[in-house]
Amino acid sequence: MEIKSYKKNFEHSYTFGMFPTVELITSRPNDVVKVLVSSGYRSDNSLDIFELCKKYNIKTEINDKAINKISDKENCFVVGVFNKYECSLEKNQSHIVLVNPSNMGNMGTIIRTLVGFGLSNLAIISPGVDIFDPKVIRASMGALFKLNFKYYDNFSDYQKSFNDHKVYTFMLDGAVSLKEIKHDEDRCFSLVFGNEATGLDSSFSKAGTSVFIKHTDRIDSLNLTIAAGIAMYHFLS
Repeated sequence: MEIKSYKKNFEHSYTFGMFPTVELITSRPNDVVKVLVSSGYRSDNSLDIFELCKKYNIKTEINDKAINKISDKENCFVVGVFNKYECSLEKNQSHIVLVNPSNMGNMGTIIRTLVGFGLSNLAIISPGVDIFDPKVIRASMGALFKLNFKYYDNFSDYQKSFNDHKVYTFMLDGAVSLKEIKHDEDRCFSLVFGNEATGLDSSFSKAGTSVFIKHTDRIDSLNLTIAAGIAMYHFLS
């Protein structure tokens, strides 16, 4: 395997930094190819990357040249190299659905948020950003590795696979305020969000219960990550 700057067509990807690399190792050790370590790395008292890799029988390699070649982050002392993998979504669990997400940082932040609220299933309606891009992984702080995800060609294909889920589509012109939603805790839900620029088109108003999050008219809309976080908190608190 040649270590070079990440491209979407690679069969592998990278974690940049100690924390996401630790999350990779502890969550998906069988997918780790090796861990690159800078000569400037110094362990702290709580965790040593060499000892952790030894525990999981993962190869380590001190390689400043490779790290500097692939990392755009200064003072990156640890890089995980791992094989990409596929997942399936759980039918008996609730989902977050992102339709054509276009911002890597936002996707990573939403992944970290949904894992933080106890969710573990993300559906992505294509086209959408590459979930294995190191920028997504960095924004998720490694939460990606605690997640089930799957890409779908269109929303109809997703909905056919999970037709027992109660669907809530978040739209600026939604029919019901989020405050009015009282979800049945015994039924799985799908919270559906559009991309950062265009949101969901009008067809999604018929795909389930369309919901709006009330805010003042001093702004045109909430940031996607904020809206998703508010919605998740409402449904899971």
